[in-house]
Amino acid sequence: MKKAGYSGLFLSTLNLLYFYKMKSLALRKNLHNITLMLIAALMLIITININWGKDHWNQIVRSDGEGNYAYLPAVFVHHDLNFGFFDYYETVKYHDPFNYVDYRVNINGRNINKTWSGAAMVMSPFYFCGHIWAGLKGYDQDGFSKPYPISITIAALFYLLLGLWALSKSLKTYGCASWIRSLVLIAVLFGTNLFYYTVGEPSMNHVYSFGLISTFFFLLRSYFLNPSVKFMLLAGFILGLIMLIRPLNGLVIFIAPFAAGSFSAFKNGISNTLKNPVSLICAVIIALGILSIQLIIYKISCGSFFVYSYVNESFNFLQPHMFDFLFSYKKGFFLYTPLALIALSGCWIFWKQSRFSTLTLISYLLLLIFIYSSWWSWWFGGSFSSRIMTDQLVLFGVLLGISLMGIKKRWIKSILLVFVVLSICLCQIQTFQYRYHKIHWADMNKEKYWDVFLRIDQI
Repeated sequence: MKKAGYSGLFLSTLNLLYFYKMKSLALRKNLHNITLMLIAALMLIITININWGKDHWNQIVRSDGEGNYAYLPAVFVHHDLNFGFFDYYETVKYHDPFNYVDYRVNINGRNINKTWSGAAMVMSPFYFCGHIWAGLKGYDQDGFSKPYPISITIAALFYLLLGLWALSKSLKTYGCASWIRSLVLIAVLFGTNLFYYTVGEPSMNHVYSFGLISTFFFLLRSYFLNPSVKFMLLAGFILGLIMLIRPLNGLVIFIAPFAAGSFSAFKNGISNTLKNPVSLICAVIIALGILSIQLIIYKISCGSFFVYSYVNESFNFLQPHMFDFLFSYKKGFFLYTPLALIALSGCWIFWKQSRFSTLTLISYLLLLIFIYSSWWSWWFGGSFSSRIMTDQLVLFGVLLGISLMGIKKRWIKSILLVFVVLSICLCQIQTFQYRYHKIHWADMNKEKYWDVFLRIDQI
C-alpha cells in the first residue's frame, strides 16, 4: 500500500512537471502575443493618464492633426466642407491660444482643408463611438466636445496595435522566434517616436500610416509567399487608404521587391499577377476608388477635382538635405532615433542571405530619404525626431529582427541587445524632454542638444 502511494506520488509529480514544461513551452511560443496584449494594456493606461484627465483632452487634436480630424465634424455634424465653423470653435468655444492652427487654404475663392482626408476616414469608426457617447452623456454633439478627442486616442491605439501585429506576422515569415518578435515590438514602440505619436499627438497621421503600411507590407509578403486573390484585393484596399492619408505614401509600392525576398519570388509573383488580370484590375479599382474620395471632396468644396492644396509649398529635388535629414541636430532621424541605425546592421545579414533583398531595401530607403529631404521643410515642421519616417518603421523592425536571428555568436548578439536597450532608454528620456519642451520642436542645434542631453533634473 505504501509502495503504491509512493508510486502514485511519483507519477503525479512527473505529470505536474510535464504540465509545467508544456505550459512553459506554450508561453515561449506565444510570447509575442502576450507581449502585444501587455503593450495594449500599458498603452491604454498611459494614454488615459496623459490625455483623459482634467482639460488635457482639449490638447489631443492639435497641430496638423486638426486638419486631419476636421473632415469628420465637417461632414457628419456641420455639413460644410468649406469649414465655415472653424472660427467659432477654434477661437471662441474651444479656444486655446497655444493650439491654434488654421488648416484652411483658399482655392477658387473658397476655403478647403489643406490636408487629405485619409486619416479622418480611418478614425471615423471611433469618431462615431465618440458621437454616440456624447449624446448618451449629455455632451454637445458638435464634433469637438470631450468624447470626440478621447475617441481619437482609442483610434491611435488601435492602429498602433494593428501595425505591431502585422510587424510580428511579417517577422514570423522570416522565421523569427517568438522572443525576437516580442523584443522587436517593444523596441519599435518604445525606442522610436512611434510611442510619442501614439499618445502625445494621436491626431497626427503617423500612427495611422504606420499601422496601414505595416499591414500592407505583411500582405505583400504573404502574397509573394503564397499568391492569393484575397491578399491582392486586401493590399489594394490598404494601399488606397495609405495614399488617401498622404499621397506621397504611395511610394510604398516600391517595397514590393524587398517583400518578395528574392528575385525568383518577385518574378513568380508578378507572373501570377499577370495570369490573373481580373483580380489585378479589381485591386487597382479598389485603390483608385478610395483615392477618388479626395477628388470628390475637392469638387464639392471648390469646384475642381484636381487641387494642389499645399499652394506655395513644394519639393526642390536639386537641393536635397539628405545628411541633415539623417544626422542633423535640428531633426536628424538617426540622431534622435538611433535604434533605426542599429537596425541597419540587419542589411549585413540580408546581404549574406539575399543580395536582391539588400539592394532593393537600400534602394527603397534611399528613394524615400531623397524625396523626403527634398521637401522645402525637410524637417517637416514641429516634431520629435523625423516624424515622416515613423510611417516606415516596419522596415526597421524587420531589419532588427533579422539581425537578432542571424547573429550566431552570443557575445555579438549580447552587444546588439545592450545597444537596443540603451537606445530605448535614450528615446524615452528624449520623449520626456520633448514633452516638457527641453528638446525644442524645431529650433535645436549642437549646443542645445548637448546642454540637455540625458538631463531630466531641469524639468
